[in-house]
Amino acid sequence: MAGNAERFLADEHPRSFNPLAVTKKLTTTYRPYPVVGVISPWNFPFMMPALDALPALAAGAAVLVKPSEVTPLSAVEFVRGWAEIGAPPVLVVATGRGGTGAAVIDNVDFVQFTGSSATGRKVAVACAERLLPYSLELGGKDPALVLADADLDRAANGIVWGGMFNSGQACVSVERVYVEAPVYDEFVAKLTEKVRELRQGNDERKFAYDVGPLATDAQRDKVQLHVDDAVAAGARVTIGGKPTGTGTYFEPTVLVDVDQSMSCMIQETFGPTLPVVKVADEEEAIRLANDSRYGLSATVWTGDKERGDRVARRLDVGAVNVNDVMSNGFAFDLPMGGWKHSGVGTRLGGAAGILKYCRPQAITSPLFPTLAMEPLWYPASRRRTKFALSLLRASAARGVRRLGIKPR
Repeated sequence: MAGNAERFLADEHPRSFNPLAVTKKLTTTYRPYPVVGVISPWNFPFMMPALDALPALAAGAAVLVKPSEVTPLSAVEFVRGWAEIGAPPVLVVATGRGGTGAAVIDNVDFVQFTGSSATGRKVAVACAERLLPYSLELGGKDPALVLADADLDRAANGIVWGGMFNSGQACVSVERVYVEAPVYDEFVAKLTEKVRELRQGNDERKFAYDVGPLATDAQRDKVQLHVDDAVAAGARVTIGGKPTGTGTYFEPTVLVDVDQSMSCMIQETFGPTLPVVKVADEEEAIRLANDSRYGLSATVWTGDKERGDRVARRLDVGAVNVNDVMSNGFAFDLPMGGWKHSGVGTRLGGAAGILKYCRPQAITSPLFPTLAMEPLWYPASRRRTKFALSLLRASAARGVRRLGIKPR
């Protein structure tokens, strides 16, 4: 961002397609919103404020960060570090609960919110009251489609990482898996074994474990509720399925015999669970994947690249990774954003990630010495009007109309 911001923010000079504007120099300039409010979630509590604050700062805005009340200290340290290096005093933090977030919305010129869909809806309503522009990245229920021609070992490895990364506490976690019937049993066996091999615990950076705890008691209880509801409705646990009994740890879990009506398939779980559904074919996988109010991202696993691209284009989500998972989050030139209840607007996306924090301003100025009178100015005149229409006809019409001749 630092290396490209100047180029991204440079004035643009489009070429006019309107003959009435050919005598003008056309300029689009980008002016930052004076103050951007960044309201960030409790997962990835250092990265998330940075991901949104840095492009806003690069755009020239001042930034007010409001972190989650669950994890405020990372944002406090981020802002402290900004001040410690002698950077301009244009980045501050405000900690607190919902009232603090509301105060942020009341005192900024643009809001970037990341969090749940329910809270995001409230943010959008509050912004609408002030006619305040906003961008929302909200919840996800990301599907993985495993097609019969997929490399099942790679698919199992990728889906386990995508589902268990940060104990499933990522907006782009894999939360639903649809597998074509011919490979369903083999894939479930591989997936279960991969999850069984995961090491869970607190390694204090010694790389002794793979999966850690959930962030809060409430999050652990929500995961438990989704698993219990699924089992009560006929699902079966192949591995995991319960809290470990230590703190907020929950066992990495695979659920099978799942159907689309279960809470673990409808609601965002945000935990280390992988519910798996057998589908008859590609068409059913696409239909069920799209049968969700969420549309953040998805993965498609296939041995045919063209098939993967074709399926990706039929999924109602903001990003699709073919034979990979979360890779779009590291491709900073691509926009990252959700459809449906998963958000409004995007982050990242190269120049767009910085320009979203700016207001485009249009400027016209004369290319040549000006006259006392322009063709369309008062007083109204048949001659001047005819001249202007002739210019438009000559540039835009076709055939005899270009010459002003009415066809018979």
